Parts: sequence; C-alpha cells; structure tokens
Amino acid sequence: MTLRSKLLVLIATLAVLGGVATASLLHASDRAAEKDRPQAGGPAVTAGPVSLAPGAARRIVFRNMAWGPHRDELVTVPAGAPAGPRTSSGVTCLRFHAAAGTGICLRAERGAVQDTYRAVLLDAGLKERAHYPLPGIPTRARVSPSGRLVAWTVFVGGDSYAGSDFSTRTAVLDTRSGALTESLEEFRVVKDGTEHHAADTNFWGVTFSRDDVHFYATMATGGQTYLVRGDLARRTVTTLHRNVECPSLSPDETRIVYKKRVAGAPADAPWRPYALDLATGRETALAETRSVDDQAVWLDDRTVAYSLPGDYGADLYTVPADGSGRPARLLTAGLAPAFLG
Repeated sequence: MTLRSKLLVLIATLAVLGGVATASLLHASDRAAEKDRPQAGGPAVTAGPVSLAPGAARRIVFRNMAWGPHRDELVTVPAGAPAGPRTSSGVTCLRFHAAAGTGICLRAERGAVQDTYRAVLLDAGLKERAHYPLPGIPTRARVSPSGRLVAWTVFVGGDSYAGSDFSTRTAVLDTRSGALTESLEEFRVVKDGTEHHAADTNFWGVTFSRDDVHFYATMATGGQTYLVRGDLARRTVTTLHRNVECPSLSPDETRIVYKKRVAGAPADAPWRPYALDLATGRETALAETRSVDDQAVWLDDRTVAYSLPGDYGADLYTVPADGSGRPARLLTAGLAPAFLG
C-alpha cells in the first residue's frame, strides 16, 4: 500500500470514529434533555426534605416517574393528597421499599461500557448505611415491618416474568447483625411434603412476617410457581399453594395478595391479582381485570396498591382486597410505593 493510500485509509477511519463519537454524544444529549424536560400536565415536583422516620404524618414515598429533573428520584406526598405537589429527595432508585425508618434502594450505577447495580441500605434520612453489589437487574425489594430485615430480587438471566427463559437471585439481609443470605437457593426446600432438589429452582418476591423469622415468597421449579413459607432460623422453605407470584402479606397476616396466571390471558400479560386466605386456602379474585406485573403493597387491612403502565411509564392504582369495589388510580407517574406514618 502506498503512503497516499495509507493516509486515505487513516482519514476515512478517523471520519467514521468521529461520526460514531458525535452520534453517541448527541444520543446522550437527547436522553439528558428528555429527562430534564417536564411533560405537559405532569405533577409538580420540587426539591426538599424526605424522611422515612416513623411517627410523622401518614405519607407515601415512591419513585417519581414524571419527566423532568427529578425523574427516578424518591419523592413524597401526603397519603391524604396523593395527587398533590411532590417533594423530591434527590435520591434515585429503580426499586424501593421502606418500613420503620429503614429503606432499601436498588440503584443503577451508570458506566462507560455497561451499567452495574447495587442495593443501598438507607437510614430514616435517606443517607446510605451500606451497599451491596447486585448480580443482575433489580426487580423486587421489601423491608420487614420492624425495619430489621431487607430482601431484594434481581434478574440474572432474562428480563421478564412473563416467559419461562429467566433466572432470579433473591437475597435477605439482617440489618442488625449484618448477616447476608446471598441467595434463597441456599435454603432447604420441602415441596409437597418431600425434600426437593432441582437446578431450575428460582425464588422472588419476598414478604416478611412481623416476627422477623418467617417470610413468604414465590418459588418456581418444573414449570410451576408456588407460594412458599420460609424460616430464616432453620433456613428452610416449604410450599403452601400453587400458581402464586409476588406475594404480599396483609398487616394482620391472615391473607396474601399476589398475581396469578389465568387461562386464556395473553402470553405477555398473563396475570390477575388474587387474595389467598392463609387459614382456609380460599382464593378471591380482586376487581382489577388488567394484567398486574407487580408486587402489591397494602395500605391497610382492606386495600392494596400496585402499578400499571401509564403515560409516564407507570401509574399507581388501588383496589379492595376482598374482591369488592373497583380499581381507582391513586396517582400518576409513580412506582414502588411505601406507605409510612
């Protein structure tokens, strides 16, 4: 190759690389502008103090989904005025939950090559107490009623519960002792009365009892999902009921609300919310007929909240937990709520 040819190749290569860099910068600029651009008619959001401390007036803390400079930040509104102006903490989370002054924030750490994720333990003032690397994409988070125990679930293969080609990892942290169970797959499994061993076993969607020993979760194996009851002291899980996903235990600990796959529903939207009476095993379909891909949160012993797709990505809805009434939108542009106070 002549010197002239080499120079032409070099110039062409630099032009291509320059074009790629320019395109990347423009794309990043467009994303930043989109984040900073408020959407017409969206909720008002201003910066201010946000607390997870118990004893304050009843309020909701959640991930703000409205476009603008405070998108993805934890915000708060009074529980009695959920559509009112929002106060933003500046703390960003993909998934969040809190109870008794303890918060868990599953967060993306943006990298030059790829994103990584971490679980950040928060105190009542949203200050970081500790953080833990996550092996996949955050999907569920829960704090026990006392604030002592924290659980999180990530996807480590696949990115949707709707199909069968996914794998999860669920961890439980004791915030008092610092003991971390990195995966519930370490626990002994009793399925239908028999000890169970299978490589395809997955867990997700933990919900805690008040005693800080027992919990409920989803276990999947052999193409089936099960409600399991776990014992942290004995490190065991035991199956209780089939076709249960993302359980949420009622404050009085008598019922589980969960998403159930129903026959005839679309493959990508297969779930309907149900309630299970733990004493009798009786299931009750809730009045929400749309597919709910979320782990519901109880407002009280009568009502649950959950997310559905909306104009901003997600809106929050409520429905009675006894099958009566009808769904009602609680607030727009919100995800991962905790009801505090």
